[in-house]
Amino acid sequence: MKKITSYAAALLLMVVAFSACKKSDNNNNIRTPSAGLMAFNLAPDRDAVSFVVSGKRLTNAPLNYNGFTGGYLAVGVGSQEVKSVNPGNDSTLATGTGNFVDSMYYSVFTVGKGGNYRNILVNDSLNSLTVSPGQAYVRFINAIADSAYMPMVTISSGDSNIVNANASFGTISPFTKIRAGNIDVKISNGDSVAATRTIAVDESKVYTVLLTGLRGATDTTKSIQVKYINNGTVK
Repeated sequence: MKKITSYAAALLLMVVAFSACKKSDNNNNIRTPSAGLMAFNLAPDRDAVSFVVSGKRLTNAPLNYNGFTGGYLAVGVGSQEVKSVNPGNDSTLATGTGNFVDSMYYSVFTVGKGGNYRNILVNDSLNSLTVSPGQAYVRFINAIADSAYMPMVTISSGDSNIVNANASFGTISPFTKIRAGNIDVKISNGDSVAATRTIAVDESKVYTVLLTGLRGATDTTKSIQVKYINNGTVK
């Protein structure tokens, strides 16, 4: 199995390489099957969201807007219900069901606004990524909470556009190889540029670009932004 190193800090319950195990009385190592789940709160009018997987909270503390779990956290295998809830009263914001496979990696994104939320659950397919010298991987999610807004998303390295396409709300692109170094991300709508950002990506690392916010937001923390996270390193 391909090993993925994750930078999950103290939030990790098990290392993402899934080498975690429990010991029996005779010191034989018995590995517990598990998958890895990374969760994101990308709903701009939800200052905090908690995630519940088959009745168990994924993290002790809720995730702030634009926050994520910091890495892949261990969840059980098989069919699992994934809910995002209001941490104040545990009312359900959105729900979905995924079939989690041992040693695979998944992401769930809570997106939407105004009581209309959904959980987008994807298999990140990190195990299928191969290491290439001088290359990294990048994908994006359009979480800009406006179903009528289909901006042009451009991700480029030097003079080469790796991504250059209109993206509807909720679009998640596959991971694509890109030359390590500085890459440029731009969100535009015709002649109007909503946001741009230059990101330094490192060789063999895997990144998710988060396109978030609201058009016309007066609160700058909720305006359209380009953010990113490091999913891990392909070994």
